[in-house]
Amino acid sequence: MHCVVDYIVEIGAVWFSVMIGLIMIPAMFGLSLGVTSVYIQILVKILEWATLRIQRGHRDRPTLPVPAPLPNGLIQREGGSMEQEMGELRRYRTQSISRGEFALSDSFYFYRKGLESIVDDQVTQRFSSEELVSWNLLTRTNHNFHYISLRLTVIWGLGVIIRYCVLFPLRITLAIIGISWLVIGTTLVGFLPNRRVKNWLSELVHLMCYRICARGLSATIQYHNKNNKPQKGGICVANHTSPIDIVILANDGCYAMVGQSHSGLMGVIQRSMVRSCPHVWFERSEMRDRHAVTSRLRAHVAAKRNLPILIFPEGTCINNTSVMMFKKGSFEIGGTIYPVAIKYDPRFGDAFWNSAKYNMVSYLLRMMTSWAIVVNVWYLPPMTRQEGEDATKFANRVKSAIAHQGGLLDMAWDGSLKRDKVKEEFKEHQQKMYSSMVVGKKARNSQEPHTESSKS
Repeated sequence: MHCVVDYIVEIGAVWFSVMIGLIMIPAMFGLSLGVTSVYIQILVKILEWATLRIQRGHRDRPTLPVPAPLPNGLIQREGGSMEQEMGELRRYRTQSISRGEFALSDSFYFYRKGLESIVDDQVTQRFSSEELVSWNLLTRTNHNFHYISLRLTVIWGLGVIIRYCVLFPLRITLAIIGISWLVIGTTLVGFLPNRRVKNWLSELVHLMCYRICARGLSATIQYHNKNNKPQKGGICVANHTSPIDIVILANDGCYAMVGQSHSGLMGVIQRSMVRSCPHVWFERSEMRDRHAVTSRLRAHVAAKRNLPILIFPEGTCINNTSVMMFKKGSFEIGGTIYPVAIKYDPRFGDAFWNSAKYNMVSYLLRMMTSWAIVVNVWYLPPMTRQEGEDATKFANRVKSAIAHQGGLLDMAWDGSLKRDKVKEEFKEHQQKMYSSMVVGKKARNSQEPHTESSKS
């Protein structure tokens, strides 16, 4: 019995020695021994081999259903404006209609748009996991993938053992150490009186903890254009795919977080963090008061020595394929906006958090049992509001820049449609657009003769 206990103790000692010496210490100082890079390269080779093996299996066994290429949409949509598309409909009428009059054929435009939304709902698709072209040896839930060969099945089985029996215990241990050090370190730093030393130690503790947590996800992160990194006194805005977006960005620099105050373990972490760094936490009642939120954020930005605020203007997680409407509140604060584009590689794991399907614990368990987290981060040039530009137009301009850089689809829809119905203002906008085509132009046409007679 004593021999078994001694054996377990020795294994535990070796385990922690390897973890501390080869993972934690290099992570704390932003160093890499190259192990993760080699691991990713091996994964790429295995996934490429699996893809070729699946394709060969379909050629050898024609009875297997062939995975269809993923289309951009089920239907082909017209790219023109409402006026252009209605003009096309009116062209085929035998009786000519002036541009300022109502035509019954106009209703077909709205019928078609309604059917397109039912058949190919582009909004709801953004709240479900991104579909893969080929199997990544993580799941068999996709009906396109069936038994191919014994060799492929053995590789999949070995992957399950490695992910759940080796990687998962290592990752959960690193996550516990990182979060514990974050709570303890920020609490101790919070007692220091010296502002300069306190700020320096606070940033050091935050960086160390987030880097340990990133290693706990086997995260491989490529940062581009570091000369555009957010500066103190600024506002960093980024597209939002996952709660770990914070870990990904904070792995390269410190930010002041903005969010709602929580209870439980999350509340403990928030209270410890705010002792050493001016994070902005709101009570639930304050979150409903836009004026109070804006005032606190403006006060934070006004102090140029404060860390840049990190905000996700979409307000919810989108599935790594698109960028949805940015809430204008973040762009009413003033100051310099530092856009950041985040794009995950779905081959190694689905980073999207479908909060309607998984709670936070289930989601983190899925992340810790995936192959790895591979992500690209682009720092875009800083942007400010132009003269005569309102907050909404500024938000759309920033959103378009992020979508273009990250290779994401730029969508005008509000991410709150994930839980809420379409706002009345969206319906009214469509009605006003059509009204301006019929009533507006007709009114202008009727005013032109009066204007000419007055000039004469």
